[in-house]
Order: sequence, then structure tokens, then C-alpha cells
Amino acid sequence: MPTTTATARGFERTDGDATMRVEFLQPGIVRIRQFTGPEPPMPSLLRYGFFERAWPEIPVAATGSGAASELLSVSVDDAGCLTIADAEGTVLLTETEPALPGPTPGFRMRFGLSPDARLVGLGDQNRERIEHRGMSGDLWVRNVDSYIPIPLLISSEGYGLLINTTRRIYYDLGATSEEWFGFEAEDESVDWYFIHGPSPAEVLDRYTQITGRPMMPPKYALGLWFICRTQADAHEFTSDCLNFRREGIPCDCIGLEPGWMDQIYDYSIDKKWSTERFPVPSYNRFRHTFFATAQRMGFKPGLWLCMDYDLSWEEERRLAPEVLEAEESERAGFSLGHEVDEHLRGKRYFDQLTRPDVPWFEHLSEFVDEGAHWFKQDGSNQILEHPDRLWGNGMSDAEMHNLYPMLYSRQMLQGYREHTDRRTFVFTCSGWAGLQALTGTWTGDTGGEEGPLVACLNLSLSGHGMNTCDMEVTTPEGIHFGMLLPWAQLNSWNYWRHPWLQGERLRGIFAFYARLRYQMLPYIYSAAWTAHESGLPMMRAMPLEWPDSAAAYECLRQYLLGPNLLVASFTDELWLPPGQWYNFWTGERIEGDCWVTPEVPDGRGGPLMARAGGILPMGPEMDFVGQRPDDELDMHVWAGPASDFTLYEDDGITHEFENGAHRTTQIAQEPIQGGIRVIVSAPEGDFAGAMTRPDSAEARDGNFEEALPGLKATSPVSERALRVFVHGLETVSAVSLNGEMVAPEASGPRPRWCVEASGDLVIDLGRRDLSAVEIVVC
Repeated sequence: MPTTTATARGFERTDGDATMRVEFLQPGIVRIRQFTGPEPPMPSLLRYGFFERAWPEIPVAATGSGAASELLSVSVDDAGCLTIADAEGTVLLTETEPALPGPTPGFRMRFGLSPDARLVGLGDQNRERIEHRGMSGDLWVRNVDSYIPIPLLISSEGYGLLINTTRRIYYDLGATSEEWFGFEAEDESVDWYFIHGPSPAEVLDRYTQITGRPMMPPKYALGLWFICRTQADAHEFTSDCLNFRREGIPCDCIGLEPGWMDQIYDYSIDKKWSTERFPVPSYNRFRHTFFATAQRMGFKPGLWLCMDYDLSWEEERRLAPEVLEAEESERAGFSLGHEVDEHLRGKRYFDQLTRPDVPWFEHLSEFVDEGAHWFKQDGSNQILEHPDRLWGNGMSDAEMHNLYPMLYSRQMLQGYREHTDRRTFVFTCSGWAGLQALTGTWTGDTGGEEGPLVACLNLSLSGHGMNTCDMEVTTPEGIHFGMLLPWAQLNSWNYWRHPWLQGERLRGIFAFYARLRYQMLPYIYSAAWTAHESGLPMMRAMPLEWPDSAAAYECLRQYLLGPNLLVASFTDELWLPPGQWYNFWTGERIEGDCWVTPEVPDGRGGPLMARAGGILPMGPEMDFVGQRPDDELDMHVWAGPASDFTLYEDDGITHEFENGAHRTTQIAQEPIQGGIRVIVSAPEGDFAGAMTRPDSAEARDGNFEEALPGLKATSPVSERALRVFVHGLETVSAVSLNGEMVAPEASGPRPRWCVEASGDLVIDLGRRDLSAVEIVVC
């Protein structure tokens, strides 16, 4: 007979040598484990710290057949099937058969599937749809087809499931039967998390509490990136830098493809600059080099990497003490000794590339010292299977393959931080659950059109929103999409994708979008902070905010960028969610909850909509982040329902924001009878320095001396030139500022206001301190 025993966090049910352990980690998060015989070793995602191990105690009550928190109850029937319900008793999830026994060795889990349930998530493993009901397949890192599978599934019925393994997972989401969905894996016990919503945003909030909040990038990373041709040399590299400045196209990051290496595709830790293409004099490696020249023009250079190094040796060295203390005997035998080739007698290093006692990042530190601010983690060879490899931590590739990209990204992030104490932005094309806490991603070698867009949508529905693609620069549509992603990258690769080589029309379109993006940086950087704090991605597929709308799941060509901008790409038609929206390009107000074809003027690459009630802070034009202080701010407000926005600022480069060194400004608007009220509160918090060059005028001339890091902390601005743009008002008769009437003048002393020919109200407050502002328009 099965026996159920209450525990501090839930309960444990035993039936012979079979054990089910249910633990409430939070009121809305439940971990379920099932195994036969001795307890399995700690799963690698927990062991290596990609999943949270320490949870505070919470109240859990025993029930007749299980346990309950304030949000959820879990019960088990006589057959051993789980049922999970919310606090009101509504059943959210039921097993249709016991998870044990299943395929041996391995597991199989099957759950009831209601007729109306819609299923999203699973990462970048499908580029044709975002609603996965009726699909079957596997989660396994593969080139192009499945760069970033993520074992997170979110149901429209108010919950998510996270599978705690790095092994290949097979899923069936109603493909075999419309009555159930499930997962299987070989050589693995049952270990999964039930994550309560009820909204998808709340699921992602709890998911990122398990797997890590999205990383906070350096501010420059949200500017424009340009990757030079593989065939580039030092002259072409510096010419590319100079041409961006001459063309007036803002750009922050410039990178080199594998041609920078003396041995192209050098996987070793002995790599060197190509002496032919990128000579670096041994007697002056820092001040008078091509990297130093780029930095004097405001660029943050970076380098392409390929990888086949055994990263598990370093991970074992970094294991947390509590993990080492808890290791079972099968893990305790690890040592920094030789690998065993079972086909031969004796011992030898089978891996001739890796030096077990040398961390991977160690050899990259000299390139950082020479000016590399970031690294691109190419897919070679991290995305390839290594079927005959025994890794240094004792794992076979069956367990290591999906884990390896995570080790890579984390060691790059850790290594850069430990060496410089600055933020970096390494980026990759592959990963697994928890990726969002470590890195940005691009959609691999698949271009910048419809397929990569769907990949980004699926990743956003799986908790990762710091996405981009290789921008398609030969069409307005490709530029529109590439520039309005969370981060924007143009990769010339083997081609001539330089914007000034695309003809005058495309050059003009590219320059317009680049300047628009830089003016939007206050909004984009604030959205990155929101993601870091809440888990809500910067890029948001429609089901994240409108999970109850069937139309949301059909939207494969549109997304929210932050809370207030709706971007559509590679389509003339888009679905406007409920409420009113404004055409960003024309100002037209359109009623939502329908499919529309908004006007797109010549010189624009696609629809861009602003939410009614939305707030969009915009900054000054600049050639690169830090060129000038953020001492100009335009607040764009679209008349509509009451709303607010948090403007976030920090120094943009250090980790001091983790210790509270940042500043937030609350901006709110609300409709009033016959008009609108806009309130800009005084900022809260402070930080020691803003990321700026030593002198902005000298920086524009490429004339300052610091070669590395080329970034200098100065005091945050204490005053700003402030303008408020109000869109969508029918009439304006009067404007007041902090209770005082403002003159209706197009020029003259500030403050002043005028209505432009477009019908937009412009309130120019002039340069002022950062004290609170209340504007009333009627």
C-alpha cells in the first residue's frame, strides 16, 4: 500500500521502492520528483546553479491526499496520478496516467488536455508557428533547426511546466491524441516544476525566479552593432568605423569575424592576431592599434569565437560548497585526472585541445586588455553533437550537449566581469533553460526575415527577450525589423552589407532608423530594466499580454517592443489588440480588436503603432552611447487611458546598479475632462557616474587619450531640456505648468506651447532642474 508522509514543504509518497516527492518552493511554484530506488544525483541544472537551490520557508498545509499553499493544492489519487488545483479549487492540471512506471530507464509523463487549451513556449525549435498544440518533436540543440530549445511550456489555462533535465526531451502536445499532452526522456527520472500564473507574464515572473532574471546589458549594447566582413583587415576595420561617423549613422559596437585569427577557426587557447591582416606591435599593444583607434571614435570593439574546449573542468572547480558537501558517491569520484578511453588499456588525455587546469576565459583576457569589449560565441562547435566524448565532469554527451552552451555563456560572462569589473554583452546562438540570465542571442546564420522573427517570438514566450538577427539591409522591411528589435545587429560576413553601399534610398532609410533607435534608447533601456526586475521580456509576442484572444496566437509578424510600441514586420496587415492605437508614422487613431492595414509612408519599412495612453521617453541624437550627457528628454504621450512609465537610468557600464546605484523617474498621464494631465515626478535614487567620454567635443573629433576602457564616469545630469509631445487631443485651449498658465507661443521664452500642423501639442519647458512637473492641458 502507498504511504503518504507530510514534509515541511509538501509531502512524500512511497509505494514499494517508488518515491514521489512534492515540494512547494513558493506558493505558486511546486517541484515534483519521482524515482525508483535510491534518490538520483542532483540534476546538473541545479548542481551547476542554473536553477535556484535556496528557497525561503513558506506555510504549507497537509491535506487528506497531498498538500496546499495559499495559491495551489496538489493531491494524488490511489493510482498515483497527480491533480493540481488553484486556491478556488479549479483544476489546472491532471495526470492521465502515473508517471511511474515508464520507459526503463527513463520517464514518461502525460497530462489531460482540455479542448480550449493553447500551448506556447519551448524556445527556438520551430519557426512556423507560436501555438504548439498538435505538435510533436524533441528538444535538442541543433544547427538552424533548433538553436535554443527551452523545456518550458505555458498553457493558456493559467500555468507553466518546466522540465528539470538537460537530456533530449520528446514532447507530444496533442499530436497523438487530442485528450493529452506529455513528455518523455531516456536515462532520467521525473523532475519538473509546476508554475502557477494565471497570466503568462506571471508564469515568466516565477520561471525567472527559478532560472534567473534576464541580464542587464551595458547601455551601449542597445545601440547599433556592425560586424565587419570576414575578409576585413585593420585598414578596412578602421575605415568602417570612420565611414559610420562620416555618414552620420550612429553605431556603438563593431566586431571582427574569424579572419582576425592567425589560424582561422582556432579552437585553442593559443590563438593570436593575424600578423598579416591585424598586426599588433609587441612594443605598443594598447594605445596605437586599430582597436584603440576605434575606441577613440566611440566604438566598443569585439571578437568572434569558436569553441570546442571542455568547460566542465572549470565548472567543477567553481561548484558551490553546499553542493560538494551534498554529493553522492557517484559524483564524489570526480578529480582533475585523466579521461579514460575504454577501448584502450591505460590512461591518456583523449581531449588534446583542453588544458584541464586552465580556464577557457584566461587566454581571452589579453584581448580584453587590448580593447575587446565583448565576444560573439559562434555556433561552431557548441551546437554539434559529440557522441563519443566523455567530458571531464564524467558526463556523456547525452547529458552535456544541451548544457554545454549554458556553461559557455556563463564562463564568458563571469570571466569578463572578474577581469574588468564591468558589464559585457557576450552573445550566442544556442542555449537552454536559464539562458536569459546570461547572454543576448541572435538567430544564427539564418538571415533577418520571417523565420528569425518567429524564432524571436517563440523565445519571448519562453522567457528570453534579448534577441536579434543578422539584419537584412537590402530591403526597407529588413531594416525596419532589424532596428526595432531589443538589440540591433548588421553582420556583413562575406558580403558588402555596409549601409552606405546600398544606394541612396536604402542608405537614407537605414540612417533614419538608426537615429530613431538612438533617440529611443531611454525607452529601450528602461524596458531592459523592467525585464531584469520582473522577467517580462523586452520583446513580447501577442499571447503574453492577450492570452485569451484567439487572434493573438495567429500573429507571426508582430510584437510589442516594451510596453507601448507595437511593431509589425514583413506584412501590411496586423492585428490590433483591444483598445485604441495610434499609427506612429501618421498619427491616425485606430480602434483595436481587429485586423487592420495601417498606412506606411514612403521611406519606412513597416507598420509601427503606439498604444493609446502610452508614454515614450526619447533622448537626444548622438553618434554613440556616452558621446554626450542625457540632458535632453522628449516625452511623447498618446492620449488614452491612464498609464504610467518608469524611466530607468544608471551608469550604463558597471555592476553598481546591483547595489542600488540607479535612478528611476515616474511618468504618469491621465485623461481629465476636456484634456489630459501629465506628471513627471522627481527622480528617486542616484548613481555615482554616467557612462560618458572625457569630453564630448573632443570625442567627436576622435581626440581623447584613453585607449581602454575609453569610458569615464561623470555625475548624472542635474538638469534637462524637457519637452512634452501630446498626440491625439481634439483641441487645446490652455496649458498650465505646476498651476501656472503657459503662453501659447511657437517661439520666445520658455516654457511655451504650440499645436503643430500635424495636430500634436508641443510643450517646451526649456532647461530645468529635475524637480516634479505637473502639466494640465484642457
